[in-house]
Amino acid sequence: MTDKVKSAELILKLYDLRREAVMREARNWFFSFNPESAEHILRTSVGEHGGYLRMVTTYWDMACSFVNHGAIDAEMFNDATGEQVFVFAKMQPFLEEIRAVGNPTYLQHLERAVLAMPHAEVRLARVREMAKRVAEARAAASAERAEADAANA
Repeated sequence: MTDKVKSAELILKLYDLRREAVMREARNWFFSFNPESAEHILRTSVGEHGGYLRMVTTYWDMACSFVNHGAIDAEMFNDATGEQVFVFAKMQPFLEEIRAVGNPTYLQHLERAVLAMPHAEVRLARVREMAKRVAEARAAASAERAEADAANA
């Protein structure tokens, strides 16, 4: 069994890494990234925001590897954060295709940790619906700003 104090210390270290300036920018960018296909993800990975995409996804895959190998207590980790579910929810629909064209183990630790959570599929569906509503709200706000700007021009 994983030592709870050591788990807490590692979780806090992971949290500190999430606060680093470039990682914060990457996470902010990922929040608005809504992949439409494996091709979209692959194009993004070599484009302007490829570093952000790789930073966020590999961070969560690494963090989840610690959980999967018992270095961090899974229940404590999942109680402390849900961002890994958000990242996986965006990437999961395209993983099989991405793995087929490149890395067959891409995000395997993230997948294993998230799918091991109680009621994982229900939680993933809820996160996807929330992300869809946020994207729609952002699009509506952007359209309203553009309309206001045009009216004021």
